[in-house]
Amino acid sequence: MCGITGFIPAEKLSKESINAIVLKMTNQIASRGPDSFGSWVDDHARIGFGHRRLAILDLSKAGHQPMESSCGRYILTFNGEIYNHLDIRKILESKSHFLKWNGLSDTETLLKLIETYGPEKALTELTGMFAFGVWDKKNNQLFLARDRMGEKPLYFGWVNNSFVFASELKAIKAYPGFKNPINAIALAKFMQLKYVPAPSSIYENIYKLEPGKFINIPLHN
Repeated sequence: MCGITGFIPAEKLSKESINAIVLKMTNQIASRGPDSFGSWVDDHARIGFGHRRLAILDLSKAGHQPMESSCGRYILTFNGEIYNHLDIRKILESKSHFLKWNGLSDTETLLKLIETYGPEKALTELTGMFAFGVWDKKNNQLFLARDRMGEKPLYFGWVNNSFVFASELKAIKAYPGFKNPINAIALAKFMQLKYVPAPSSIYENIYKLEPGKFINIPLHN
């Protein structure tokens, strides 16, 4: 179990400010990943990622996140386990004899798969439980995805016009100025069902990404 967070601020902030917000959000889910904390802010301070790591497949720093692709185009923050990642590595290696791996993590496998096929096509090759966010520097676009069974949680939405996402609601609530009111319809559903059905959450303008779904969030300059 790991924890991921990220956001696109409504207005441009300094890299220091974004890093501080990433830390604040990610600290809320520290229990999901006690082994390490990682953050990434793009060069133009338009988006920030956070990660709490529970190291399983690769205990070294080679599995540290957020992770940047070898081509520099993609940044990944990932929670989960890709069961067929060794098979994927063999397929990728068959396509390029010059392919080199930095470590043994399935995070690197997923990132190389995205680098090869793009994030949407990469999803069709995955067997596992996962939730992840990947930033495409070339297209200025954020891609969020969740596994078919919905084993790994992922929330997303808007706080004061800033786009936010995280593994848990408490990380989103840590975003500065969070005052999203309770969703009355979701509350009624909770009283009836004892849970809030997706895609709603208990807060207005915050949603659960449904199992097997993905979304693209373009960055408008």
